[in-house]
Amino acid sequence: QVRLVESGGGLVQPGGSLRLSCAASGSIFSNYAMGWYRQAPGKQRDLVARATSDGSTNYASSVKGRFTISRDSAKNTVYLQMNSLKPEDTAVYYCNADRTVVPRLSYWGQGTQVTVSS
Repeated sequence: QVRLVESGGGLVQPGGSLRLSCAASGSIFSNYAMGWYRQAPGKQRDLVARATSDGSTNYASSVKGRFTISRDSAKNTVYLQMNSLKPEDTAVYYCNADRTVVPRLSYWGQGTQVTVSS
């Protein structure tokens, strides 16, 4: 069983920055892609950013150039640095660990609220 605990959410003004953290139990980084997803009220959960164990990253077009995902294998933690935040970034942000080898498993954190408002 993998446990993911997010932190770092909160209220920020437009143009501000936040850094989200996701601490994972156990050494899962070598066989897992780590990602951040978000879900706004009444909308589906969408991928924000994803980082594989070989260092590859991909981003949603709406956050490219503003958000950066990074992994710290020594701390079993993945981060999402969010800059130039916009009101449309308001959502619950979820951390995901996606096992890339058999058996294929996926784990989610409990989510952390990010609100961008003046």
